[in-house]
Amino acid sequence: MTVTRWHGFLDRQIATRPDALAVTDTTGARWSFADLGRAVDALADELRQAGTRAGDRVLVLSENSAASIAALFACSRIGAWALPVNARLTAGELDRILAHAEPAAALMTTAVSPDAQAHADRMGAREITGPFGAMHLATPHPSNPAEEEDVAVLLYTTGTTGTPKGVMLTHDNLCFAGPSSAMIRGLEAEDVIYGVLPVTHVFGLASVVTGGMCAGARIRLEPRFRVERLYQALHEGVTMLSAVPQMHALLMAYTREQGFDRLEGGSLRYVSSGAAPLDPDWKRRAEAFYGVALQNGYGMTETTAAICVTRNEIGDPDISVGPPLPGAEVRIDETVPGGGGGAGEVLTRGPHVMKGYFRNAEATAAALDGQGWLRTGDLGRFDDRGFLHILGRSKELIIHGGFNVYPPEVEAALNEHPKVVQCAVVGHVVDGDEKVLAFVQASPENMPGEEELRAFARERLAGYKRPSRIVVATELPAAPTGKILKHKLVEAFRDRLQQG
Repeated sequence: MTVTRWHGFLDRQIATRPDALAVTDTTGARWSFADLGRAVDALADELRQAGTRAGDRVLVLSENSAASIAALFACSRIGAWALPVNARLTAGELDRILAHAEPAAALMTTAVSPDAQAHADRMGAREITGPFGAMHLATPHPSNPAEEEDVAVLLYTTGTTGTPKGVMLTHDNLCFAGPSSAMIRGLEAEDVIYGVLPVTHVFGLASVVTGGMCAGARIRLEPRFRVERLYQALHEGVTMLSAVPQMHALLMAYTREQGFDRLEGGSLRYVSSGAAPLDPDWKRRAEAFYGVALQNGYGMTETTAAICVTRNEIGDPDISVGPPLPGAEVRIDETVPGGGGGAGEVLTRGPHVMKGYFRNAEATAAALDGQGWLRTGDLGRFDDRGFLHILGRSKELIIHGGFNVYPPEVEAALNEHPKVVQCAVVGHVVDGDEKVLAFVQASPENMPGEEELRAFARERLAGYKRPSRIVVATELPAAPTGKILKHKLVEAFRDRLQQG
C-alpha cells in the first residue's frame, strides 16, 4: 500500500494490524490502530460540521496525548492543514499565530493540559466528546482555504532567532520523513517509543509520530517531562528514546539517587540526543550509562526534522551529526562570513525541504533558491568520511579580537565539567568587539563557581575562545523542546552581567 497522504500511514496499519496497540498516554488511553482510526474519523466529522474545508488551517493546541495525534490526522483526513501549537504558549504568543494563520477551527486537548483549558476558556470554545475522549473546539476565523493543496502541516518555528515563521510541510515531506526515520532508527512493529518530545514540534511530529506510525510501533506519550516517569518507562518496555541533553542528565542524576550508576534491567536499544552538539566526554558517559550507542543528528523545522543522522556503534568517538539521509543532498557554501578552508554555510535540498513560509514570500525567497537549495543558516564542514560537523549558526559566529569563535566548540569544552548539565555561548558587542559569554545550567545541589569554570576553560581553550563571563544558573530560557533560546539569554541575565 503506497502512502501519498500523511494519514495513509495510519490507514495502512488499520488495514493490516487493526488490533495492535498504537498509542498510550497519561489519561489511561490504550488505543489500538482501529481505536485511533475511529477517533480520527469522529474528529474529522466534528471539523466538517464546524464548517472546516480542505485548505483551511486547523489549530491543534495540545500537549502530548492520544487525542492530539487523532486531531492531527483528522486534519489530514479532510485535507485541512494541521497547525500544531504547544499549549504552554502565552496568550500573546498564541494570538500572534492566530492573527497570521487565521485558522478556521481550533481543537484543544483540555483533558491532558490545564494550559489548553485556559486558552479554551479565553477563546470561548465548547466541549466535544466522542471516541477521542473530551476536547474543546472553537472557530476563531471564517473558513478561508489556502490554494496549496499539498500542504499537510503548518509549523511555527520555536523562535530561536526571535522571529517565528510558519513553515509549510507537505504530504510528500512527511511521506519521506516517516520511512526515513523508521529506516535510520531500525524501527519495528515491536518497538515502544517514548514520546516526551512535543508532537507540536517537528522532531516529535515527524520522527516520533510519523516514523512510529510508518513502522507500526507503539508510542508511549507523555505531556511533560518528569524524570521519575522516564525512569519507570525505561523499566516497562520502552525500546526507543530520543531526548535533549538536559533530560539525559536529569535521568542519570535520578538513577544515582536510586543507588545505581547505570541503567539496569531495561529493554532500551536506541537512544539519541538532539538540540545541542555532542562532545566526546558527554558521549562516553551517556553510553556507559545506557549501555547502547548514543546517536546524534541534525535537522530543522524547514527540513521536516532530519538532514543527517549517525548510525554509530557503541564506543565510536565520532561526534559528527553523521552523513546525509539517503535522498537528501548537502553542500557547503564557503563564501559566507566565517567560511573558508572547507567550512561554510550548510545548504540542503531534496524531498525533506519545506514548501516555503506561509504568507512570507520575502523570507521564502531568502531561504530557498531557484534550484531548490535551502540555506540553513548553520555553519558546518564535512570530514574525510563525508560526515557533517556543525560549527554553529552563521549569525551566532563570534568574531573576538579578529578571531572566529564557534560557540559549539566553547560549549563542548564547558560541558565536559562534571557539574555542568548544559550550556550556551553567545557573543555580545562591547566597545566595538564581541565578547564571549557563557551561560551554564547546573543542578541546585551541585553548583560550580564562575572561577572554577574559568580555570577549567583555561585548560581546554585558547585565550581568544575563553568566555569573558560565565553565568551559572539552575535554568536557562528554553523552548518546550528543551532547545535553549539563545536570543533571550543576555536579557534574562542582564542584572547579573551588569554586576560583573
